[in-house]
Amino acid sequence: MKKIQTGFLVSYDYEKLKKSIPPVYHDSDEIFLAIDSENRTWSGNQFTIDASFFSWLKEIDVDNKITLYRDDFFDAALSPIENDTRERNMLGHQMGIGNWIIQIDSDEIFIDFNGFVRKLRKYDHYLDNPESKKVQFAAFHINAYKYLDKGLLFVEEPTKFYLATNYPEYRHAKNTRMRVIYIDSYVLHEGLARTEEELRFKLQNWGHKEEINNSFLDKWLRADETNYREIKDVFYLDPKTWRSLGYFPSQDLADIRNFIAENPDLKKSGFWIWKKNFGQWFKHLMK
Repeated sequence: MKKIQTGFLVSYDYEKLKKSIPPVYHDSDEIFLAIDSENRTWSGNQFTIDASFFSWLKEIDVDNKITLYRDDFFDAALSPIENDTRERNMLGHQMGIGNWIIQIDSDEIFIDFNGFVRKLRKYDHYLDNPESKKVQFAAFHINAYKYLDKGLLFVEEPTKFYLATNYPEYRHAKNTRMRVIYIDSYVLHEGLARTEEELRFKLQNWGHKEEINNSFLDKWLRADETNYREIKDVFYLDPKTWRSLGYFPSQDLADIRNFIAENPDLKKSGFWIWKKNFGQWFKHLMK
């Protein structure tokens, strides 16, 4: 027990796993890929996975860490976000209570997974009798907004996201609504950075399908390297969550990861993280 268990949900954007699995492979004890037994999205639509993807998995899995977990993850009586939450709970229990349960989406690329694991290990005592001291860990997304011909538009402000827990009791997607501990770690999130066709398909099939605001897609389609400073409030739910965009003149993943790692403007301050963690500790002190 007390393993680093890393899980991914596999769906229509499975090709993105070729970017997101390698950064976590070495420092994960086991990796689980959850695939619907009938290849259905959370909206019940079909997707296909090319056989070459499974050949790629065999090639990279030199230490036999990867487990394919197939199950019935679609329930027609549930909404897409409810199916999202249901699958995460099923995967979490498959990964095993008593371990660190890390769930990463296929479009989330770690900048420094080894650093995250080292920080997480400082909290290993939470794995002793985890049901009595449930906790979840948050890191920060650097949100890739749109790939252009020669570069990348990104959201200038990093945003928190839930990443790991000692007890897989998810209430809404990856949120367990337990005490949150923030860790100064960063992940490139390619959730929106895809082709127009891919994005439109995603908007029809992901957990937030029924929550997308009317202005989002128009802004995304218009944004480019000449007008990105003029386009504001670009988040797909509450637009003001993402207020402004930046531009990085490269599409090379290594360049982008270095840019994020070396740019202090894309980091939360140590005081901000301390304040958040103190507030969470105090809030849950009497619970």
